[in-house]
Amino acid sequence: MGWTIPAALRTTAVRLSALYLLLFTACAVILVVYMTATSARLLNDQTQEAITNEASDLGRAYSRGGLPLLVRMVASRSRQPGANLYLIADGQGRILSGNVESLEPGVLDAEGWTSHPFSYRRFGEDTTQAEGAREGTLTEVDKNDGHKALALVLRLPNQMILLVGRDLGEPERFRSTIRQALVFSLGTMALGGLLIWFFVGRRALRRIDSVSAASKRIMGGDLSGRLPVSGAGDEFDRLSENLNVMLNRIGELNDGLKEVSDNIAHDLKTPLTRIRNRAEAALSGKPRTAEYRQALESTIAESDQLIRTFNAILMISRLEAGYSAEQLEDVDLAEVAGDVAELYEPVAEEAGVAFSSRTEAGCIIKGNRELIAQALSNIVDNSIKYSAGSETPSVEVSLVRGGEDCVVRVRDNGPGIPDEADRLRVTERFVRLEKSRSQPGSGLGLSLAKAVMKFHGGRLDVLPANPGLLVAMTFHVQRDSE
Repeated sequence: MGWTIPAALRTTAVRLSALYLLLFTACAVILVVYMTATSARLLNDQTQEAITNEASDLGRAYSRGGLPLLVRMVASRSRQPGANLYLIADGQGRILSGNVESLEPGVLDAEGWTSHPFSYRRFGEDTTQAEGAREGTLTEVDKNDGHKALALVLRLPNQMILLVGRDLGEPERFRSTIRQALVFSLGTMALGGLLIWFFVGRRALRRIDSVSAASKRIMGGDLSGRLPVSGAGDEFDRLSENLNVMLNRIGELNDGLKEVSDNIAHDLKTPLTRIRNRAEAALSGKPRTAEYRQALESTIAESDQLIRTFNAILMISRLEAGYSAEQLEDVDLAEVAGDVAELYEPVAEEAGVAFSSRTEAGCIIKGNRELIAQALSNIVDNSIKYSAGSETPSVEVSLVRGGEDCVVRVRDNGPGIPDEADRLRVTERFVRLEKSRSQPGSGLGLSLAKAVMKFHGGRLDVLPANPGLLVAMTFHVQRDSE
């Protein structure tokens, strides 16, 4: 797919870039204008405060020593580097003291703060002094000429005029600097926005095209393909990584489905073959009622085993889907463990296995009694079956409570499962670690128990008992059921 400007304008990346540029520009303009106005106002307030303090100091000096002390103080402050504006003049404009030579007309007419910034000149700034200035008389300067200042005009009791002011050059330079910075920043943002618009949009299109191409290959049947990851760690990479994880999971499920299909084919082929062989043997011999009856009984037994296998598969599927038609109720785990122990004690005794149980009261949960009993029965049955070959076979069922958890443990001293990978795999469907498959069973017992625990919000752990195997069913005791 070729990259063109019309194509870029139709992409989300470019539209978002343009939107972000406009929003950022608007925010920047508002912020700079606000900062400029606030700073100017702050400088103006500071200027007025400084002038007010100066006027207060001079007023106190006038109160203490009259006009002579005021003239001396103004003269002293006027000669200091970076001094403010000072002026003492009489009603005819004759200068008694100060550093102001010329003023904009009308500045001294009204008492108080000047209504607007006015023009002025200090002594010594104009080499071509007017005659009045040489005689010590205040001269006039055009309002568009000279420096700008803000001042406080006070009239003394003897009709003298006191002016205390401050030059506005620094605030004006600040405003000018802010304006230049605003123009430069806006220009830079506009240029940067256009560059980002161009490069981000084109890069986004290329990455989307690569993801689309990889997706087409995967949809075409190449399940080993994965979405490209650039390594930038951005949203595209995170999306690709999540989708790759999903594809890996799908691949694992497909592999598991193939393995389950092979196991189902193997486990169902044997009983179906036995059913067929028995039926064929019964028909090929002489017709005898006893042989026919035996063949039919064997067929019914094999059929029942097949039905139980399919029922277990359906039950696991329903539990893993997260729903069940059965209603949840308060279940006393001690009663369930006691009933299962009572049921399997004769079975263990017949198999020569020492069987014991111990339970702890107070473990009541919200759950399905039948499902929990079925799961525990499967575990106990496996323990009895696989521990019978040891020298002193034994199976123990226990129920203990720790905090908010109740744990049902089934422990045997059989051969166990030494390999940790096998202990993790044994709870999957149709997984039977016994390669010869001489023991009866379908490989669904622990898988059903795991699904039951997941349905109840608990977990199933298969742990080494050294010797033997320990299977733990951990239930969380809800507060409202205690």
